[in-house]
Amino acid sequence: MKGMAGKNTLLAALAVAGAVLLACWKPYVLIEGVQRAGLYAAITLPMALLMGVLGIVNLAHGDFMMLGAYLAYGLSVYLGVDPLLSIFPAMAVFFLFAMIVYVGTFNHVLDAPELNQILLAFGLMIILTQGANLLWTSRFIKISLPYVSESVTMGSLTFGTYGFVYVAAALIILIGLRVFLKKTRMGQAALAVGQNRRGAKLVGINVDWTHLIIFSLSIAIIGAMGCVFITRHSISPLVGFPYTLRAFCLIAMAGIGNLTGIVWVSLLLGVAENMVLSFHGYAGWADLIYFILIIAVIMVKSRKRHRQ
Repeated sequence: MKGMAGKNTLLAALAVAGAVLLACWKPYVLIEGVQRAGLYAAITLPMALLMGVLGIVNLAHGDFMMLGAYLAYGLSVYLGVDPLLSIFPAMAVFFLFAMIVYVGTFNHVLDAPELNQILLAFGLMIILTQGANLLWTSRFIKISLPYVSESVTMGSLTFGTYGFVYVAAALIILIGLRVFLKKTRMGQAALAVGQNRRGAKLVGINVDWTHLIIFSLSIAIIGAMGCVFITRHSISPLVGFPYTLRAFCLIAMAGIGNLTGIVWVSLLLGVAENMVLSFHGYAGWADLIYFILIIAVIMVKSRKRHRQ
């Protein structure tokens, strides 16, 4: 715990120092980078919960967000429901849907080799992607919402404000998960199961029920994030996978179970990508940033293990 707290402190100090320098040099990069970081953190936190408790590598994580976005689109087009108001029904729908998915799939491979879990998750990702493709085709769709284009002017600086809804979402998810894990019996049971599944079973914790609830909660959160995502982004059946990759990158950088650390490394990735986008002619390189970061993290961790 002390090591994780020290790591979070170091990440926070570096983030603050970098933010001050960047605010003086390129304030637009900082503002839009923070907004982008909020989206990344909000997507990654439920995956971190799932990996920390169940140890499942869910390659379909971003695809559940994609389905949540399509749900919000349908409610908006056919019933006139604002996508942000779709968050609450989406959480209920995806919680129940996740229960069915878990009982029919991951429940059978928790004790199997990791390769089996990855292949199962890959198959689930293909099913969700192709199912969405059959239902809605591969064309991009978008909802036009007037409040998304709101902006504010501070001196000579004018910037969009709606992107901060992602920052708010990330903070709500972070605080909510921390309270859930520390203050509720189910959350404490989840922590115990994540640390030692066999020991948790010996002290009377219903491990199977805990797995089911945590998996369903994780999918409910990411499904609800799809409702927030579509307010500003175009969606298609393939939109989720890039965010799954970014989530893996951020968890690898912060460490499994380090929820606060994920927020700080999301800030690093978001600002770094936006920095690359700010240079004319180099926008295409932004998508390589998270690959470079995850390779660097793997190399550093491998070197540390080799020294030990």
